[in-house]
Amino acid sequence: MTTLEIPVRAAVRAAGLVDVPAVARLIAQSSAGHSEQAQRALRLVLAHHALEKGQVWVAERDDDGTLLAAAIWLPPGTGTDPPGPHLRSVLSRELATGRSEATGRSAAAPAFCLPQNPFLSTVLKAAGPDPSAPYWTVVAVCAPDETEAWDRTVVDGLLAPGLRAVDAQDATAVAVTMSARHGDQLRHLGFRGPRRARVAPDASVWLTTRHALVEAAA
Repeated sequence: MTTLEIPVRAAVRAAGLVDVPAVARLIAQSSAGHSEQAQRALRLVLAHHALEKGQVWVAERDDDGTLLAAAIWLPPGTGTDPPGPHLRSVLSRELATGRSEATGRSAAAPAFCLPQNPFLSTVLKAAGPDPSAPYWTVVAVCAPDETEAWDRTVVDGLLAPGLRAVDAQDATAVAVTMSARHGDQLRHLGFRGPRRARVAPDASVWLTTRHALVEAAA
């Protein structure tokens, strides 16, 4: 497993299946999706989509292994396309799909289910600088109660592997964060123009864009 050492505070490494539950909890804690169903959906999406199609990196405190932050990188197309038949089948099988007694409506995956959220997919398509140009999507989350989580050194180390892949393709990246403050902490990496987007009645995300190097140099 690839490991990048960040002096003193944290170690960044590529995540595996064993990390999926912790990353799902981190996303749920950082958003409005605190329900067990939301976490189950996130675990499935991470295991059957993000790890297979993209990259997942985690930052851990080096002295006790506490999960500080995670970055989920999805290559062009995979952040905006609707779930494929395999993922739809897994979600349908593993999540409750019967009718809710309280609402009378079918219970399905939570509306706020990063990154395969139909609302977020629409937002990402609108946020792209050019719908015809490829761009990567990174969903960046940090432990809400850990002040070290968004230290610049940790942020740099966490996003560095994905940014190398983005820059190797001369591609654009759209970052999704759970707060405007975290979006601002990406500015020194070249992300600009934060925009707030509601992805569910009780949940919002912030998007910032980092243009391709060839565009930035033009």
